[in-house]
Amino acid sequence: MKSKLLFLLLIVIAVSCKKENQLEHDIAEINTDIKVERFDELFAQVAPNDLPKLKTAYPFMFSEKFNDSFWLAKKADTLQVQLFHEVGKTFENFESIEFEIASLFNHLKYYFPEFNPPRIITTTNDVDYRNKVIVTDSIVVIALDTYLGNDHEFYGSIPKYLRALLKKEQMVVDLAEAYAKKHIYQAQNKTLLDEMIYFGKQLYFKEAVVPFKTDSERIGYTETQLDWAIANESYIWRFFVERELLFSTDSKLPSRFINPAPFSKFYLEEIDADSPGRLGQYIGWQIVRAYMQQNDVTLKEMLITSTEDIFNNSKFKPRK
Repeated sequence: MKSKLLFLLLIVIAVSCKKENQLEHDIAEINTDIKVERFDELFAQVAPNDLPKLKTAYPFMFSEKFNDSFWLAKKADTLQVQLFHEVGKTFENFESIEFEIASLFNHLKYYFPEFNPPRIITTTNDVDYRNKVIVTDSIVVIALDTYLGNDHEFYGSIPKYLRALLKKEQMVVDLAEAYAKKHIYQAQNKTLLDEMIYFGKQLYFKEAVVPFKTDSERIGYTETQLDWAIANESYIWRFFVERELLFSTDSKLPSRFINPAPFSKFYLEEIDADSPGRLGQYIGWQIVRAYMQQNDVTLKEMLITSTEDIFNNSKFKPRK
């Protein structure tokens, strides 16, 4: 009996893998043509006489509040020159990132046929790590000086848990997240569960459109942090349920379990120190995953499904 069950399981796995391989093959065939425009290099090298031409080509990169002398002074500023140098050194070759962005756009085109690839423009933004990527319908702007590597000297004053994500491997994940925000619809988040499902949708979206990234990269954990979350999934869920936190509107809960933080705040000494932050996001992801396994719905449909429907129809059970 056991051998028969094992045989059936192997068949199911083989069929599933074949479907996934076929899906990825079909998506790769879309072959989105992209070209990254290195505005950071153009601005770093522009001669005073050529600045008006650059402003005409990239009007959205220059505020009309400032005249040419301001931009030329900014370009010559010592810190700016240093930024240009470090960005040039880190991103001398952009091919692998270009390939990842093209793959992301292929997936977006597959799941959202109305998607039209935008212009992709790289820049520097004085290490404003809160605005690493900006996405509009026609333009994507990527601040390369926020992806120099988590141990870069420029990031010394930034908290370690935020610094961990300032690396080029994170760029396409951040881009996918920006697109997730454009496609998710959810009524105003009021409860902890609302927040969990919202971020669960984001993470599942990333799972679909950047399948070449690992789970730890998609959620922004180290492998050790992800292993901790998986190992303690049952405990985390029990903590939320037993303390009746899921439907609570306590405004402190997002800062404890949703927002970026060095650790999650259970207020238990033996747990907090070892836990990663954002565990509410992690559990929300598992609920959305369970929902997608249990229901025949498309990615698009799930993104606009209510918290209540997802939760009630997920049949979610944490790993033991």
